[in-house]
Amino acid sequence: MSNIIRRPYGTLPDGRPVDIFTLSNDDGISVKVITYGAIITELHVPDKNGKTTDIVLGFDKLEDYLKYNTCYFGAVIGRYANRIQEGRYSIDGKEYRGIVNNGPNHLHGGSIGFDKKLWKANVIDGNEPSLLLSCHSVDGEEGYPGNLDTEVCYRLTDDSTLHIQYKAVTDKATVINLTNHSYFNLQGHRHPDVFDQQLQIEATHYAPLDENQIPLGYLLLVHGTTFDFTKMKTIGRDFKDPALAPTRGYDHPFSLSNRGKFALAATACDPESGRIMECYTTEPSLQLYTANWVEGLPTGKNGKPYGNQQAFCLETQHFPNSPNQSEFPSTILRPGETFTSHTAFKFSVKE
Repeated sequence: MSNIIRRPYGTLPDGRPVDIFTLSNDDGISVKVITYGAIITELHVPDKNGKTTDIVLGFDKLEDYLKYNTCYFGAVIGRYANRIQEGRYSIDGKEYRGIVNNGPNHLHGGSIGFDKKLWKANVIDGNEPSLLLSCHSVDGEEGYPGNLDTEVCYRLTDDSTLHIQYKAVTDKATVINLTNHSYFNLQGHRHPDVFDQQLQIEATHYAPLDENQIPLGYLLLVHGTTFDFTKMKTIGRDFKDPALAPTRGYDHPFSLSNRGKFALAATACDPESGRIMECYTTEPSLQLYTANWVEGLPTGKNGKPYGNQQAFCLETQHFPNSPNQSEFPSTILRPGETFTSHTAFKFSVKE
């Protein structure tokens, strides 16, 4: 049976309390989520020998998340995940501009995105208890139009699956693109890299990028390139390819084959531990990011800093810069509509 436990986690500088929730099931899987940033701080999963290990990067205490989480460890990202070129976009002929916080781009919702909000929490009882987190974003916040109300639901089921479901409504036409930014290492968060871990992505095309990591507006076939994950391969196999040099590794959007249906998007496997993680989503794109800019943080869990390529992210989302590129699915949300999105991570072991 699944269950949820709530405990205090700390206090924000303005005195507001932050709580931590532990979701667990009888399979030995547990996930910890804090109300600050809706952050997944820990995810414990058994290996083929039954040994349970925390497989996500993060910090030990709230103060470190407040000071050092420039990498968005475990956070919910919004209003718009990924990049918007120069922060500029138009809706119905009116131009808006968000905060520029990543070179010339607007990234992950701006300087104070959803990763820095204190979310309200409610536990939904039932056979599979859920943690429902909600936040309000006011009209004009970080340059976005409309008052936006967002809900994120975390649910750990008895089939070893962590579900993340999103919902949002607005009172004015706006743009929205939500994701969770967990950093996975299937050997455990202290393992030094993920080069020998394997990955398969259900995508035959990817979006090439310009020098500022903005999609060029078209898709290319992955076949015969370093971006070909149509068959299982190690993450590090093609790392020396010059195509990855501008981004120090993978940080690219893949066009998923799910056609908007909830379907398998990627499968990751660690041969040594036997851990398998399947990612399912309704989103049209998956951003594969190999933690290329983690090095330099003063601390991680257990007080030890992390290094580059010590994890990988599977960011299920819409394409970067979609508000400016009509070739990609629309990210506009209008009054009277409800934004919904569903991503799940299913865990198993290979003997």
